[in-house]
Amino acid sequence: MADLKELLTYIAQNLVTKPEAVSVTETEGRDGRVLELRVAPEDMGKVIGRQGRNAKEIRTVIRSVAQRQNEHVSVEIVD
Repeated sequence: MADLKELLTYIAQNLVTKPEAVSVTETEGRDGRVLELRVAPEDMGKVIGRQGRNAKEIRTVIRSVAQRQNEHVSVEIVD
């Protein structure tokens, strides 16, 4: 099984110009786990993408992998 935290870190590091600034923290939310993604301020636009497309796709990938593992995980992009 893929570790969702590692998967999110990998995806984000490949989108940004400062991969060393990527961090993912895990917390417990009301409906399951929450992965909080932080990137360098200048890379925020790359992670979010035009009209939020990149952010939406990141959330879709993580959610689909989590469902295969019978988990509920959401992704928050924190500035």
